[in-house]
Amino acid sequence: MKIAFVHEYLNQFGGAERMLQVLCALYPRAPIYTLLYDRDATGGVFDGRVIKTSFLQNLPFTKKHHRIFPLLMPLAVEQFDFSDYDLVLSVSASFAKGIISKPRTKHICYCLTPPRFLWDNSQKFVEEFGYPKLVKKFLPPFITYLRIWDKEAALRVDEFWSISGFIQDRVKKYYSKDSKVIYPPVNAGNFRVSDKISDYFFMAGRLVSYKRFDLAVKVFNKNGLPLKIAGIGPEFKKLKSIAGKNIEFLGLVSDEKLANLYSRAQACIFPQEEDFGIVPLESMASGRPVIAYRAGGVAETVAENETGIFFNEQNPESLQAAIEKFHDLDFKPEDCRKQAEKFDVGIFRDKFSKLIGEAETGSKKI
Repeated sequence: MKIAFVHEYLNQFGGAERMLQVLCALYPRAPIYTLLYDRDATGGVFDGRVIKTSFLQNLPFTKKHHRIFPLLMPLAVEQFDFSDYDLVLSVSASFAKGIISKPRTKHICYCLTPPRFLWDNSQKFVEEFGYPKLVKKFLPPFITYLRIWDKEAALRVDEFWSISGFIQDRVKKYYSKDSKVIYPPVNAGNFRVSDKISDYFFMAGRLVSYKRFDLAVKVFNKNGLPLKIAGIGPEFKKLKSIAGKNIEFLGLVSDEKLANLYSRAQACIFPQEEDFGIVPLESMASGRPVIAYRAGGVAETVAENETGIFFNEQNPESLQAAIEKFHDLDFKPEDCRKQAEKFDVGIFRDKFSKLIGEAETGSKKI
């Protein structure tokens, strides 16, 4: 069976790209089709793979500013030719699922999310987009066009798989399609439990507005507890300017240092809504509990009052109350570790391989 992968862009190395790397190890001969590829930005982890890019690869500014070309992306992804493949697996958060394949080629979309800038936050997207105000006034009709295209693109998918029950519900709502849930993997072997717990709380991730690092900064400014934050992003300077002396910004850290930071923290603070959320699993794999906003995929991975606690409102009062509750509970590192191991990369590989096998034997197309 000839398999190909499709992913929107390989111009960063985040959770989706780490998951794609795992899939590539399962199917080493499968090429990757992508709109854009930046070897340096992905750290060379896809070296040795056959990577086929779209015409956007050769346009100026696209590698660093791809978000200003959304109207070209449907056209670009539709130009890929999959006539030689039995199965195409798109790992998609936006345009990758819009490929066109022949009837004999089965298309499975592993859906990271229906694009939020079209379905959830289109008004915010228009407001925050990097165009002059005059241009923004003319964007809504194009957003409508992309929304219609996205809905039609979903009809081309033979089978949807979702990264969480949260995304499963969104796929059903926006595309009227059922889907299987396959949780993304955490490589539990990269993390360890420590018996030397320090006094600080910990956060990790890209410093962008929706991740609500600002909420944690406000709370820890007031309660005075030590907080360490690993990561960089567009909010870095803003957050640092409002943070008190008890809050330390670490920037980018090595994998080894990250594992150490997780393992010695009191708990991991996770105040955002994520489609899945790998950070809470990394914390639990390190034996440390999570204090999380009750929304998105984290509600499916954290065992309440056993491996973490939730707060219900994204405001300082709710987060502070959760921190106070945390001090009254006893979390066992071995419970946290066992919970994370349910999502280990080995389990992911086994389930994925099984479902691919079922697709191979159960479809008339293959």
